Amino acid sequence: MSGTDTSTETQEVGTVDMKLEVVTLPVSDVDRAKSFYQSLGWRLDVDLVFSEDVRAVQLTPPRSACSIAFGKGLTTAEPGSAKRLELVVSDIEAAREDLVRRGVDVSDVFHRDGASLLPGPDPQRRSYLSYASFSDPDGNEWLLQEVTTRLPGREWDD
Repeated sequence: MSGTDTSTETQEVGTVDMKLEVVTLPVSDVDRAKSFYQSLGWRLDVDLVFSEDVRAVQLTPPRSACSIAFGKGLTTAEPGSAKRLELVVSDIEAAREDLVRRGVDVSDVFHRDGASLLPGPDPQRRSYLSYASFSDPDGNEWLLQEVTTRLPGREWDD
């Protein structure tokens, strides 16, 4: 049996709300990571010390429904091993400028053209195609992605 599902049958949408609320990042220095993410303007939600071996820090990007957590005793993943964490922004150039102003080393804006990545924003400024990237002090990699119009089916009906 193959590990790839090639079924063309459409699965029923789940009926129980499940919201991705927190992504845990592996970091080597909790205070350094806390300082870095606060310097981005992210809201500090909690900094809890449960014991000498367990500490949890949680921060949330502006207006995000999902937070990040890191600390001591939370994950066995190697510091810096989180890759391609995507932050959706409505204006890639303004988001990049904000991070640069805050002292973050951010890549130049680039865009996807088929299989190629090319310099500058998408010439037509189409959603999902323009990016910039940066890393936290441990090397966890973030990707800014410009989305101005969601694809059909990408928003939940209330």
